[in-house]
Amino acid sequence: MTIIRSRAPLRISFAGGGTDVEPYLSEQGGAVLSTTIDRYAYASLRLREDRQITITSLDYDVIARFNVDDPLIYDGNLDLVKAVIRRLNGANRDQGMDVFLHSDAPPGSGLGSSSTVVVALIGLFKRWKHLPITDYELADLAYQIERQDLGIKGGKQDQYAATFGGFNFIEFSATTTIVNPLRVPRDTINELHHNLLLCFTGKTRLSARIIDTQVEGYVKRKEEVLEAMGNLKAIAMEMKNALLRGELNHLGALLHEAWMSKKKMAAQITDPRIDELYAAAREHGALGGKISGAGGGGYMFFYCPFDKKHQVAQALERLNAKPVDFSFDLRGLQTWEVR
Repeated sequence: MTIIRSRAPLRISFAGGGTDVEPYLSEQGGAVLSTTIDRYAYASLRLREDRQITITSLDYDVIARFNVDDPLIYDGNLDLVKAVIRRLNGANRDQGMDVFLHSDAPPGSGLGSSSTVVVALIGLFKRWKHLPITDYELADLAYQIERQDLGIKGGKQDQYAATFGGFNFIEFSATTTIVNPLRVPRDTINELHHNLLLCFTGKTRLSARIIDTQVEGYVKRKEEVLEAMGNLKAIAMEMKNALLRGELNHLGALLHEAWMSKKKMAAQITDPRIDELYAAAREHGALGGKISGAGGGGYMFFYCPFDKKHQVAQALERLNAKPVDFSFDLRGLQTWEVR
């Protein structure tokens, strides 16, 4: 019996998040600087000899069972898996299977977990069916499934980050997405990792309402929102240049500028708890930082000079935030078979 497995990395976004959301993406063009980390969405597929489909989510302790002939109805229960099966197994509905899912971070973490799950699932079917699709096509398919088939609000960066992996400057327009892999020197990567502090705020959040508010502000041409989004795009470009030149203290200062702009896009992006954590980190030496993802909760990260990082970590722990060890992932989506 053959088991197919996949894993796709979660990401942290340094700058530009929000400019990858429609309609801003198509009308103005977006740009995001991000990297993937060693936190993953995992998926496994085992073919069955009967006509049963079993989906098991290890995170939610949920098991769903269907017959291959049953309509896969979107009802809020494992819809991401159903949508991938409907897209990629429609012509082979006589094949039963067991699908297992697990993620290192829950939805609402700000690390792009939902989109990463979809990428990992598509990776399973690509490997099983020997689908001749490129990484660009795979990421775009993940975007279509999540945003169009399921109507889940969000941007376009997560699917590409999870598929390609590593440090990328990603540009978005109405017709194309371009992933620019960055050749960051190893010394710079090591120093960035040494000085970057990732922590969990203690709560997750639903990003859809935040994104709705952001989109509304853009559609209504609110001056503050338009200015903030333009600034974020420019900062993403400047931060990319700072990273490539190894100017990490400048990158840290730009993180602060990006956070000041990001907060102007929607009121729900921050709250007193997040503001308290950010102020404490800055007070103890962090040059800059931000919420990862849409905002409202999940993970935050901070750039700290090496001799201040432990002080920042202690200050955050006193506020019941949890520093998390991590490394960078430079490989993106991976699939393999076990016999």
